[in-house]
Amino acid sequence: MYNPAHFAEQDPQALQRLLTAHPLGLLITHGPDGLDADHLPFAFDPAAEGGQGLLSAHVARANPVWQRCASGSPVLVVFRGEQGYISPNWYPSKQETHRQVPTWNYESVHVHGMLRVRDDERFVRGLVARLTRQHEAGEPRPWKMGDAPADYIDTMLKAIVGIEVVVTRMEGKRKLSQNKEARDRDGAAQGAARVGNTGLAQVMREAGSAPGR
Repeated sequence: MYNPAHFAEQDPQALQRLLTAHPLGLLITHGPDGLDADHLPFAFDPAAEGGQGLLSAHVARANPVWQRCASGSPVLVVFRGEQGYISPNWYPSKQETHRQVPTWNYESVHVHGMLRVRDDERFVRGLVARLTRQHEAGEPRPWKMGDAPADYIDTMLKAIVGIEVVVTRMEGKRKLSQNKEARDRDGAAQGAARVGNTGLAQVMREAGSAPGR
């Protein structure tokens, strides 16, 4: 992706935090019929595969991706964080010079890696348990697989196939008005907050206060 230096995020821990906080990834594959994409929630293990990291997910058995793309196929997984429209009216300097235009701010992580198909019940059961614990953690009474009848869970698990992406490279971009002067960055963050995009406003303020900004 096009990634100017002032937007590039090179801190591995920052990239890991972003994809962990926004785990719905877009798995992009290239098979015999060309390009395809699947939206999947991933679990991430940063210490796996020699420290490069490992993404894990599951797909419906009826989804042809796990048969169309063999283990070892190169894939790309795209994660997106906060995002939103930025109006030029939010920049104080616009009122003086009128030399501002609309833009879109966003955070993204591109994970390059190799696909690995895991069509075994033990792996899938463990992955589903892990994803469930992760996403049910905030519930007053977290759901667990043991809450459902065992035969029902067995049937559901047979209907899915596990996949892994062995990470080879990560590329991050956080386009958050870092190329603007401080008063315009602050004005844009205030504007985002006014229209209800508080998540984007927060990360814009954090980026503006980071060392070197």
